[in-house]
Amino acid sequence: MKNQKQNIENFLMAKTIAIIGASRNKKKFGNQVLKNLVSKGYDVYPVNPYAEEIEGIKCYNNVSLLPENVKTALIVTPKKETEKTVKELINKGITNIWIQQMSETTESIDIALKSNVNLIANKCIFMFAEPVSSIHKFHRTIKKLFGSLYN
Repeated sequence: MKNQKQNIENFLMAKTIAIIGASRNKKKFGNQVLKNLVSKGYDVYPVNPYAEEIEGIKCYNNVSLLPENVKTALIVTPKKETEKTVKELINKGITNIWIQQMSETTESIDIALKSNVNLIANKCIFMFAEPVSSIHKFHRTIKKLFGSLYN
């Protein structure tokens, strides 16, 4: 993860994103991020083994069922599922992976790095997917001021 800024820019250029761990529960991050990315013009593919659709969007039961054109994925799963999810994404040929802050594990990051994927980890997508708003805009400004946005 040498150049986080470039990795993040490359990830966000893709306008088709699978959201692994998308949720039907409107209070959960997996639902909030789905709605946020849709509102910003992203074409999202939610993945949740227990849902047929989320927010009116067809849901996929697992990574293997995603369409071939999906090459970018955001992981918002519980940590215990992240390592398995990274392996599934790599096996599917998905090479642009964001492991949402609080979903990452050392093992999942190591697997992704060894597979030469474009990896973002330990970051919150709300601080980078434009336009950034609310408290995330404030946090981003503070991190920019102190030079820690991409560290």
